[in-house]
Amino acid sequence: MSDNVIKFGKAKKNLARHQREAQAAENRIKYGRTKAEKLKQDSEAAKDARKIDGHKLSKPNKDDET
Repeated sequence: MSDNVIKFGKAKKNLARHQREAQAAENRIKYGRTKAEKLKQDSEAAKDARKIDGHKLSKPNKDDET
């Protein structure tokens, strides 16, 4: 009968530990990039922005119409 005794304090601590470990794993995936990976992503974003800006049509200015 004593084999089925659950200590709620210990169970709460285990649950909290598992939740912290899960959160840490998510953060490692989300934020765990190397400096090279960050630089590569930033340069690709800048390149894409320049490409999009280069394909925009310019609107005529009001000064040019006179």
